[in-house]
Amino acid sequence: MSRRSSNTLVIPQAKSALEQMKYEVAQELGIQIPADGYYGYMATRDAGSLGGYITRRLVQIAEQQLGGRF
Repeated sequence: MSRRSSNTLVIPQAKSALEQMKYEVAQELGIQIPADGYYGYMATRDAGSLGGYITRRLVQIAEQQLGGRF
């Protein structure tokens, strides 16, 4: 049985835009992103807030794009 990572991007070209969004959202929430990329010392609450807010924003963008189609 092969395992597939759930973190693979459907559109790999979107990686830079998602990274930029992560830093923008972190700044809005007052969360410091580790410069070395290691999130092990980040508080679980902060990581959850960051992920949740990014998800909300992505859903909002999708709803705006779909809004004019139906």
